[in-house]
Amino acid sequence: MVDAHQTFVIVGGGLAGAKAAETLRSEGFTGRVILICDERDHPYERPPLSKGYLLGKEERDSVFVHEPAWYAQAQIELHLGQPAVHLDPEAKTVRLGDGTLIVYDRLLLATGAEPRRLDIPGTGLAGVHHLRRLAHAERLRGVLASLGRDNGHLVIAGAGWIGLEVAAAARSYGAEVTIVEAAPTPLHGVLGPELGGLFADLHREHGVRFHFGARLTEIVGQDGMVLAVRTDDGEEHPAHDVLAAIGAAPRTALADQAGLDLVDRAAGGGIAVDSALRTSDPYIYAAGDVAAAPLTLSEDTPQDTRLRVEHWANALNGGPAAARAMLGQDVSYDRIPYFFSDQYDVGMEYSGYAPPGSYAQVVCRGDLAKREFIAFWLGADGRLLAGMNVNVWDVAESIQQLIRSGAPLAPGALADPEVPLAALLP
Repeated sequence: MVDAHQTFVIVGGGLAGAKAAETLRSEGFTGRVILICDERDHPYERPPLSKGYLLGKEERDSVFVHEPAWYAQAQIELHLGQPAVHLDPEAKTVRLGDGTLIVYDRLLLATGAEPRRLDIPGTGLAGVHHLRRLAHAERLRGVLASLGRDNGHLVIAGAGWIGLEVAAAARSYGAEVTIVEAAPTPLHGVLGPELGGLFADLHREHGVRFHFGARLTEIVGQDGMVLAVRTDDGEEHPAHDVLAAIGAAPRTALADQAGLDLVDRAAGGGIAVDSALRTSDPYIYAAGDVAAAPLTLSEDTPQDTRLRVEHWANALNGGPAAARAMLGQDVSYDRIPYFFSDQYDVGMEYSGYAPPGSYAQVVCRGDLAKREFIAFWLGADGRLLAGMNVNVWDVAESIQQLIRSGAPLAPGALADPEVPLAALLP
């Protein structure tokens, strides 16, 4: 039983933290709930920052998880614009940047991730951008509109999801776009070579230029402004602005300082948690982008497999799961990784986990030329590891059920659109 006089503290004002606070109240917790946010904005969702809000299709207020008045109504104590700078697990205290010391009974770390930085000359120029926070998106939205008006050039370092979504937004404003990517295709680490090229073709059709197999070595400027970028193969590309979209690193400094178990960066990094999202300290939990949780796709998944998922669905579901675990409920967080993307007229959903080297073949059903299809990544034993539906809807749940079943699947049946996915379940 949870004492009504207890204090639950949540460090991190993103979607995971806000949904955790909401869940504590909806589950009947009547103690203090303190939500610590290092940004001055109320907790908001991040997908619109590279999609609807960046495109100018959504208003600023649409990104917030709750209306500002909701926090007072739910008796959630907000500390906006205050980073947590020290965590003492023995004393069960968190110290904020202004010196405020908060004592907790249970603590949730939902500190998220931060953009990886380019370590090259020229990153201090005014036209170098990152996209992680609402303030970044506000600034970039104005930049893209200006580039479109002036026929300006945007160079994007990285052809991952953020890089491609920003490229699509930039082209919608009329800006010229060049993407520099070290891998041979976009999204190579997620989709592999088989389907990464599909997204390259999509963007080329909309006027985006790619420079694969190269990395930025310098951003050239004059009078504090960007003029061009140089790559390690000796080429130079004109640029008025540069976006660094080379991935994100989990914000583990607080956990590291407190001596919590972390996952090695080579394995994805993050705070190690168990299936209840509990860290190595029994009173501290972690959720969202920062948490490296056990991965359970099926009964055959190795028990020591961990994965840190940097996507909206993980924050949406992980925050509430951690809150219930903090309340002493029996929690086993084993959701299949899921994410979505919208680029131009192409929408997609991806379920599962199949990095290059882990699968034996990719099977497709539908029309790749029309970009209306489902792709299936199969292991050597025929089990489904991941599936991606592109402009085909209401199938993600069936794909996840097939993954969860762990049953070997016949490639011919998967490829046949006349065979319902539900019919393939054991």
